[in-house]
Amino acid sequence: MKNYYEFEKLGTSYRQEFIGGMTTFLAMAYILAVNPLTLSLASVKGLPASMHMDQGAVFVATAIASAIGSIVMGLLGKYPLALAPGMGLNAFFAYTVVLGYHIPWQHALGAVLISGVFFFLLTLTGIREKLINAIPVQLKHAVGAGIGLFITFIGLKDAGIIVKDDATFVALGDLSKGPTLLAIFGIVITVILMTRGIKAAVFLGMIITAVVGMIFGLIDVPHAIVSSVPSIKPTFGAVFSSFNDPSFWSAQMIGVILTFFFVDFFDNAGTLVAVASQAGLMKDNKLPNAGRALVSDSIATMVGSVLGTSTTTSYIESSSGVAAGARTGFASLVTAGFFILSLFFFPLLSVVTSSVTAPALIIVGVLMVSNLRFVEWDKFEIAVPAFLTLITMPLTYSIATGIAIGFIFYPITMIVKGKIKEIHPIMYFFFVVFLLYFIFLK
Repeated sequence: MKNYYEFEKLGTSYRQEFIGGMTTFLAMAYILAVNPLTLSLASVKGLPASMHMDQGAVFVATAIASAIGSIVMGLLGKYPLALAPGMGLNAFFAYTVVLGYHIPWQHALGAVLISGVFFFLLTLTGIREKLINAIPVQLKHAVGAGIGLFITFIGLKDAGIIVKDDATFVALGDLSKGPTLLAIFGIVITVILMTRGIKAAVFLGMIITAVVGMIFGLIDVPHAIVSSVPSIKPTFGAVFSSFNDPSFWSAQMIGVILTFFFVDFFDNAGTLVAVASQAGLMKDNKLPNAGRALVSDSIATMVGSVLGTSTTTSYIESSSGVAAGARTGFASLVTAGFFILSLFFFPLLSVVTSSVTAPALIIVGVLMVSNLRFVEWDKFEIAVPAFLTLITMPLTYSIATGIAIGFIFYPITMIVKGKIKEIHPIMYFFFVVFLLYFIFLK
């Protein structure tokens, strides 16, 4: 094992890799609670039972998909990078596709599976890297920041800090309500932990908020801590039923598949480069074993969709593990082991209410919006598509709409500016695809 991961060459050890892998798990363990609540639309009342995914099944799917993705990354890619269902992608799945478009969650899983198959095939042929390079880096950063705003908006809404208003669309909620006060406390405590540089700040913030909620009677005390693994039957294999439904094969679903496709494109590639750079694994500004690393999320996404969860992708929280000493894929195997162990702690999920998860959503949004510093705002031809991408995601409650508008406006502003040669031919293809997306969506 030491020789396979070149411990001596990279100056690492089993102890160092274990601590790094455990740190990464603690930094991203919040997904085990947030993902089931998000995909099940638990915070949205009055919906038909058919629109709510089973939380227990999603919890198991989340843990297993995360473990498999991290194992594949550790064994093939050899990078200290863990995978799990992506934040933003799960929000798009639940709030845009299922809640907004009224598409069955089984169909949404079908879109995730197809995007995963595309990822896998494109990665094997090397086309995936070419497509990533064709998209302007400015738009990539704008998409990431826009998703951050979208996630934050959902967190503020779930916390009751922002509520709907007939006159102004949105307004400040009643901050005197118990659940809202608990969420505000969670935000404050998580901000303090993050500011102090605590590695597992988001996860610890959720734990502290949940404990305080139980002390003040706002959250029920769990009946147990350890239990048998919940049944995955409600979601396992449900994806295949969608392919037999003629309504699945629609123009609208093409837009959904493309959105899953593009968002994971930006997310996984950017995270991979960022973590590899931090760990000092880049060589001549290139990523060794890039193909093997990129294939990890496609395999995890396909497996995850069959199990019952949204797109699985690389997590930037892996950087906390690198900071703690992780340098090889062995750390990813350690993280995977913790995800498997977490399967037996499902009862603790009962204390994770929307008041507990809202702070996590808001803080993750803050981290994602930091990408805005890379956008060249002084260039109007760049600022327009970037800003429209950024602002339309939360205002239309749709990540897909934000991406589509940005990709439509980019060629327009660049052509008018006389920078035709700077537009990659593939961007014209995206322009046509998203224009048709709006036409058929209407």
